[in-house]
Amino acid sequence: MQDTQAPTATPAPVSIMLVEDDDHIAQVLVFMLERQGYRATLATDGRAARALIESGGAVPDLVLLDVMLPYLDGFELVRIIRAQAGWEKTPIVMLTAKTMEQDVVRALDAGANDYVVKPFQPNELLARVRRNLRPAP
Repeated sequence: MQDTQAPTATPAPVSIMLVEDDDHIAQVLVFMLERQGYRATLATDGRAARALIESGGAVPDLVLLDVMLPYLDGFELVRIIRAQAGWEKTPIVMLTAKTMEQDVVRALDAGANDYVVKPFQPNELLARVRRNLRPAP
């Protein structure tokens, strides 16, 4: 007797676009994310991030975005992401050393979904990633 069930497809891993210019922090974040089963794509400056956003390639499930970046800062990248077709609803978690209230407000007003201050606690950051990946009720 033949098995007539179609093989079940393995779900694609959740993709996260990481935009971070500090090599050490980027390596730690990529390791953390991949250890949790996420697929991380790294852009090391604002120009590289913009090229990925505007390339027409696959839209990530979440963007983890530093604020202080060469060429284009994170605030400008949030605006670019929100204006890019297909990216409008992509969750954005800002990850930055900027601790002033005005910076948090500016990021959230630009369209970021969450804001994490460096130095970050790995478990808290991963919890925020999971929360922002959950579908809205």
